[in-house]
Amino acid sequence: MARIARLKLGQANVAMVLGSTIHLSGVTREQFLREPSWVAHEMCHIRQVQERGVLRFLWEYLVESARVGYYANRFEVEAREAGQRDAAAYAALLQVPLPAGPGRGASEQASAGHNRPDVVV
Repeated sequence: MARIARLKLGQANVAMVLGSTIHLSGVTREQFLREPSWVAHEMCHIRQVQERGVLRFLWEYLVESARVGYYANRFEVEAREAGQRDAAAYAALLQVPLPAGPGRGASEQASAGHNRPDVVV
């Protein structure tokens, strides 16, 4: 699923939450865990799923995406905000440095064009 999402979105790498699992495509587990803002973003999605249940979350996410698009989707907006707000806490928890700059965008540019496996965190 993450590979399909990566190809559909035209991204070099994708993390995707299904239930309580983060699925990765185009990035290794180690690379993902070195990006605390990205980890915080995906952990927000896990919380969203836990609060609503899997089926309700999937339905609401799809309806919201169809209505306003991926970027303006309220679940993505909340997750981007969590990524910025919680990055320092996840950096401390993961014992990795907090990257200078916006976070995930830097890793997307760095990984462009590299063939990386699909993994599950």
